[in-house]
Amino acid sequence: MVNGKTAILAIESSCDETAAAVVLNGREVRSNIISSQIEIHKQYGGVVPEIASRHHLNNVNPVVDQALEEAKVSMDEIDAIAVTYGPGLVGALLIGLATAKAYALATGKPLIGVHHIQGHVCANYIAHPQLEPPFMALVISGGHTNIVDVTDYRTYKVLGGTRDDAAGEAYDKVARVLGLGYPGGPLIDQLAKEGDPDRAQFKRVYLEKGSYDFSFSGIKTGVLNYMNNEKQAGREVNIADVAAGFQEAVLEVVVSKTLDAALERGEDKIVVAGGVAANSRLRQMLRQGCKRSGLQLFFPPPVLCTDNAAMIGCAAYYKYMAGRTDGLDLDAIPNLELEA
Repeated sequence: MVNGKTAILAIESSCDETAAAVVLNGREVRSNIISSQIEIHKQYGGVVPEIASRHHLNNVNPVVDQALEEAKVSMDEIDAIAVTYGPGLVGALLIGLATAKAYALATGKPLIGVHHIQGHVCANYIAHPQLEPPFMALVISGGHTNIVDVTDYRTYKVLGGTRDDAAGEAYDKVARVLGLGYPGGPLIDQLAKEGDPDRAQFKRVYLEKGSYDFSFSGIKTGVLNYMNNEKQAGREVNIADVAAGFQEAVLEVVVSKTLDAALERGEDKIVVAGGVAANSRLRQMLRQGCKRSGLQLFFPPPVLCTDNAAMIGCAAYYKYMAGRTDGLDLDAIPNLELEA
């Protein structure tokens, strides 16, 4: 313990960020170290799993050491070791998991496996100390797009998810079509501010009535067909208009379904999590929608939108307080389902 507070050392390595953090009582972040591989993977146009794993292997111990040093906390003061065990890239997950197990075994501290998506939701507890469940959560990132009813700190019910591409994945694919590079989300968000979405309109896919699911796989084809048709007709393509039109088509559906889910299930708060939660247009549209509907809206700051270990430490705290820990036989589960 540190000053009478439960201290958790957390490790996150589900994709291409190697991260470690020390978190007290779930919400006080003493350190949050992130070693990003974005510049490495840019040249490939996306994350290469084998390369990500090798860099995790090189980075994880120095990142943990830095987290402890910055927090001014010794291993003797740590109460538990937390780690993401899914979902994610299996090789990347295994590096973080093996490291956490080694620390747990060497120190005799309990091991706490954390679901990556629960971590993203919990980032909001760090950013907003007054926030408590229940609420409706929108998890929107490169690998996930889910609407989740969070009824308490440990109970999550998935109401809908993507049937194909995640929203962030669609952003990356369209960015490649437009020749923007990687990662596509921030690039499209910035470029769309210069464009007119009415000049390049794309189909909104709502699926069957009452569904909270999403489908974004067709929009990349829609953008590609639009680009080809315009060029074949000899018309100059304004890619800012295309970026704006694409973004509106994706976000109108996301915002509409999230608001509907909250209102239909009687929640008065919406919490947004994941990398795409940093998108400026998404924030603007949700603020407008929540204001009209009388709902409270919570976002984490950008540093807590992307993958980080502070959010894992927060989620682990509530699991630890519920008396739940894991054994050293805990395995990485790349397709781990979100459940209570």
